[in-house]
Amino acid sequence: MTRIAVMGAAGRMGKVLVEAVNQAPGLSLGAAIVSPSSSLVGADAGELAGVGKLGIILKSSLAAAVDDFDVLIDFTNPELTLANLAECVRLHKAMVVGTTGLSSEQKQTLSDQARHTPVVFAPNMSVGINLLLDILHRAASVLQDGYDVEIIETHHRHKVDAPSGTALRLGEVVADAMGRSLEECAVYGRQGITGPRTATEIGFETIRAGDVVGDHTVLFASEGERIEITHKASSRMTFAKGAVWACAWLQGQANGLYDMQDVLGLKD
Repeated sequence: MTRIAVMGAAGRMGKVLVEAVNQAPGLSLGAAIVSPSSSLVGADAGELAGVGKLGIILKSSLAAAVDDFDVLIDFTNPELTLANLAECVRLHKAMVVGTTGLSSEQKQTLSDQARHTPVVFAPNMSVGINLLLDILHRAASVLQDGYDVEIIETHHRHKVDAPSGTALRLGEVVADAMGRSLEECAVYGRQGITGPRTATEIGFETIRAGDVVGDHTVLFASEGERIEITHKASSRMTFAKGAVWACAWLQGQANGLYDMQDVLGLKD
């Protein structure tokens, strides 16, 4: 039985992750970790997640749970995630990372550290969105420069990074399929007299409102037609189930950095 630790177990995503791990065959919740300053330290993780008492007490640090898990799931923030990864490398523990908002330098650090322990990193763990990435690459490869590309994403009012990590990944896939560099062709929002769009730019529009879990649309538009590829998530459980799938897949994998395309067997 693979033992899973959930970092940030008292948060919106953390509670759903606890529930998903509890439901998954072949996995068990070994540890649940919250901020050292949280008043919930010592509470039962299952009761907090609404799945009943599990006998797993919320702990205040990863160090307090080193003997209780084989794989760590982390959907927190870039700084904490990298600190936890360094600890997992030291402990020879595997890790599933769903944290978004990492800078290019932080992503490089993650990649470097993953040489020493197995890591699955994906800005979106949803099975559906990862199938969409596969479809999107094929579509962009066919459409090429005859179509303008715009990416529209909507999330809840509490999300702190923009555009979303998923939107950026969608942009990377399109840019790669079209032989472009996203860093060079991305346009983030428009205001004022911007002039006509260039033929190669990939536009991003960000919406933050209410309790939207996550909507993403890639729009391809030419003179005469539009193609819209959309994914809408109505529950965080879709991300949690993907993360749990990744945990099960990681067992027996060699050290290295993987993504959900690896987990789902979508790579050639």
